[in-house]
Amino acid sequence: MNASEQAKGLEITSKIASIVNLFKQYFPDGKADLKPWHNDPDTINLVDPDSIDIAFHFPGWSRKIQSRSILLQIRFHQDSIDRQQRLIGIETAGFNHTGEVWRFSTVDNWQLEGRALPTEETKEKLKQFCRDIFQLF
Repeated sequence: MNASEQAKGLEITSKIASIVNLFKQYFPDGKADLKPWHNDPDTINLVDPDSIDIAFHFPGWSRKIQSRSILLQIRFHQDSIDRQQRLIGIETAGFNHTGEVWRFSTVDNWQLEGRALPTEETKEKLKQFCRDIFQLF
């Protein structure tokens, strides 16, 4: 779900702002988009209501990142016993004018896969960024 729609209280709003600031520490050229999903019926059916979704756009295509935009989806699970939301993983994907070019998930084995992968330095920055998000939550 769009981060702008998830920002319902001070705590989660502060965490969303922290995520944006963390990203800019690793990738200073990225511009945050807290509303990456359109509100049309087809898109709404695909959106996970238990996620915080943020896109980051770069000024042109980046050789190091091998993309122009990165979609970040922070996934949660609502515990039925104590009603707490728990972070279960982070999904990221890099996009250029042809569509998705790489994907990274912390749910499985923390490996990037795709047809055009970021540089090793960028992969490590992305992994550290995800570690920082886990610490935040």
